[in-house]
Amino acid sequence: MVRESESGLPVDPVYGPSALAGWDPAERLGDPGSYPFTRGVYPTMYTGRPWTMRQYAGFGTATESNARYRQLIAHGTTGLSVAFDLPTQMGHDSDAPLAHGEVGKVGVAIDSIDDMRVLFDGIPLDKVSTSMTINAPAAVLLLLYQLVAEEQGVAADRLTGTVQNDILKEYIARGTYIYPPKPSLRLVADTFEYCRAEIPRWNTMSISGYHMAEAGASPAQEIAFTLADGIEYVRTAVAAGMGVDEFAPRLSFFFVARTTLLEEVAKFRAARRIWARVMREEFGARDPRSLMLRFHTQTAGVQLTAQQPEVNLVRVAVQALAAVLGGTQSLHTNSFDEAIALPTDRSARLALRTQQVLAHETDVTATVDPFAGSYAVERMTDDVEGAAVALMRKVEDLGGAVAAIEHGFQKAEIERNAYRIARETDAGDRVVVGVNRFRLDEEEPYEPLRVDPAIEAQQVARLARLRADRDGPAVDAALAALRKAAGGEDNVLPPMKEALRARATVGEVCNALREVWGVYVPADAF
Repeated sequence: MVRESESGLPVDPVYGPSALAGWDPAERLGDPGSYPFTRGVYPTMYTGRPWTMRQYAGFGTATESNARYRQLIAHGTTGLSVAFDLPTQMGHDSDAPLAHGEVGKVGVAIDSIDDMRVLFDGIPLDKVSTSMTINAPAAVLLLLYQLVAEEQGVAADRLTGTVQNDILKEYIARGTYIYPPKPSLRLVADTFEYCRAEIPRWNTMSISGYHMAEAGASPAQEIAFTLADGIEYVRTAVAAGMGVDEFAPRLSFFFVARTTLLEEVAKFRAARRIWARVMREEFGARDPRSLMLRFHTQTAGVQLTAQQPEVNLVRVAVQALAAVLGGTQSLHTNSFDEAIALPTDRSARLALRTQQVLAHETDVTATVDPFAGSYAVERMTDDVEGAAVALMRKVEDLGGAVAAIEHGFQKAEIERNAYRIARETDAGDRVVVGVNRFRLDEEEPYEPLRVDPAIEAQQVARLARLRADRDGPAVDAALAALRKAAGGEDNVLPPMKEALRARATVGEVCNALREVWGVYVPADAF
């Protein structure tokens, strides 16, 4: 019986020279750091320095998250990654009715510049690279970060990091959208333009396949739909009058790393090659940095199990190795207890230690792209590329990523694959250790970290004090200026920044845009 990959592609038991018949190494491989970047975006990759070890963290209040960040930095983390709670992700303040019960649960609650100050208290923003997983209100949180940096005396041109800012995947797989696609894409383009002038070293977007994978996308679907979204963003920015080489070097991507190590390595290599070709041939990019698919990787949260959670340490190590062998630029390793609750300090430290072992105790940093020329991996790379390109053509035939979203194409394809995986797992054809094979008669007790429910009341009280202390008329005037910009053609980020400086809240800023742009209601909601 022929085994299939996660993408449903055949995996041969033995690969030999015939697997690469008619194969041109110069065309498909090139040198590391050179077109088509199959072997990596930099000539030396990890032989010069390892990837950025970026741990994703955030829970409860800004004070609690700040303490976790300081611990991670002390343990050797080289980059921070901020998790925001659902109300923040949806542009609601902690005292909004829709926020009830969710404040501080899956990330940190940020309602205003006051919270952002606390979040980064004592952390020099010119010394640390920060990634923020935020989408619909991405511009709001980025401007809060810039304002706090200014208060620290750090110039904006010294700030480094990434804001996810990938709204299209929210319509496809995740659901934390606010505005309809058209104004959302305008906000993305405004952010590109603002950062080009004000925060030039900042990565203005992390185009994410991770959340699609968590929803059930196969490796081929993950990169196909992510790169199709990337094409839509580039078209939007070009249509807004920007030259491709003015903004494309600051684009980055975000992918998952699964336990199927060989296919994951192939997936990353194929994605680099496809993106380089699209940027050169479709958009005429000339700056080599515009052709580079630089990406962050997170190990697969969806593959973690609540049963025998310590086994997740092994899963995460394999997934991290796949990301490193695939050439990631930064990596977050999940904690073994995340299928149960928020990570404890101990489990977060072990997750970081996993990366440190790979970087310092193995030889994977000794040479660039160690799988280059492998019959199996090169054939898998070609197969994943072919499957992804075929899906991208289907998206184009529907009119591009936004039109395909409106048709429900990507969502339906991902749901179909998720159903396949669920059926295979239920039938025992797909083995999940501790779940459908190698189970224990009785699970060992584990005490997870829990968020104090009093946090919501604390945040509500902070908001009441903020509204009582600030200059109300100044806030009203700033929000009026923001609404005016949103209703016209001016970039909305400068008036948004002034509103936040005046201590307008995240919810108030997002509500001002809701009043002008409306909210998105998916077609299948009717």
